[in-house]
Amino acid sequence: MNSSTEVFDKNLLATRFARRNQEDKDFVTQLVIKDLGARLSDISRQFSSALIIGPDAAHLPKELRSALAPIDFQRASTFLATPGFPQVNTEAFEPEKRNYDLIVSLFDIGVTNDVPGFLKQALRHLAPDGLFMAAFVGGVSLQELRSAWLEADAIHMNGAVARVAPFIDTRDAGGLLQRAGFALPVADVETHTIRYAAPLELMVEIKAFGASNPLARNSSKLVTPAHLASACRAYEQAFSDPDGRVRATLEIVWMSGWAPHESQQKPLAPGSAKVSLTKVLGKGSGPKS
Repeated sequence: MNSSTEVFDKNLLATRFARRNQEDKDFVTQLVIKDLGARLSDISRQFSSALIIGPDAAHLPKELRSALAPIDFQRASTFLATPGFPQVNTEAFEPEKRNYDLIVSLFDIGVTNDVPGFLKQALRHLAPDGLFMAAFVGGVSLQELRSAWLEADAIHMNGAVARVAPFIDTRDAGGLLQRAGFALPVADVETHTIRYAAPLELMVEIKAFGASNPLARNSSKLVTPAHLASACRAYEQAFSDPDGRVRATLEIVWMSGWAPHESQQKPLAPGSAKVSLTKVLGKGSGPKS
């Protein structure tokens, strides 16, 4: 990627992930892995060659199940050079081999500079009729935090500063898959409301997850204690529950698509129907004035 088109600072993200305690399992990752297991368990397919990628391979599952059989994953890191695991650059996406039956990406798309390029490359590494699945933080996630910082920045910096990464909307996810060449693209969202004792607790968790302001063009001005206090106060005033805890919105966008294959269902071409709608519904089935 040309540096002028970079949205995310990948080196900064790698540094943040490297600082995490490798024994800690953040709840967002565990939530997504549990959902992944449920989604795969509904698929009547055997996957003999499966790849799962994420920021830190050590936090990814070794095995899950489809409806028919266990799935043994080759795990790969996308930000950390974790000992014992290969590393995959999502901007180039060149895993160890091709012809995977299943490729799963967790959290990478949300911080990939060239999402269409990544999806096209992922498709190239799938066997015909292979499945691609991805989950990432998107939609209106952390809208409360954005609002609080906007209010604080207006006071302390005379204008808005980008502090949260731009998120992909669910409505765009299916279109991205379709443009990349995937068959039967599907996108949906899981919405969660998470509660914290205080806004600072949320900010600490976001930092631990490696998601605090990964933008390539960051403001170099440090946040003062007074600035931080203003953001926390704005958060508490607008997004507190009666018990004093504050809430945060988390949307996990899921997308899936298949490598094209002749056995897959195809939509009927316009005008190819053999029976007219009038015959099916009856002449008098239309709306009445």
